[in-house]
Amino acid sequence: MERQLRKERVGLVTSNKMEKTIVVAETKKQKHPFYGKFVVKTKKYTAHDETNDCNEGDTVRIMETRPLSKSKRWRLVEIIERAK
Repeated sequence: MERQLRKERVGLVTSNKMEKTIVVAETKKQKHPFYGKFVVKTKKYTAHDETNDCNEGDTVRIMETRPLSKSKRWRLVEIIERAK
């Protein structure tokens, strides 16, 4: 039996104040069903950062994993772009 593919998200690190944890905000544009205007939606994920390598403003890729705590179900895969 093969394991199913895990979900991946790309987002911006908004907080790294916790130990080995980052908060990643994923933004997407969604068209309003009635008015047709594009609305920006933001979803926040708490992710595990084993090496405490991320800083605020970094663009990162996170992957779904087993529950690591009450709110952490994602882990850091790679840092795509460092904050300037």
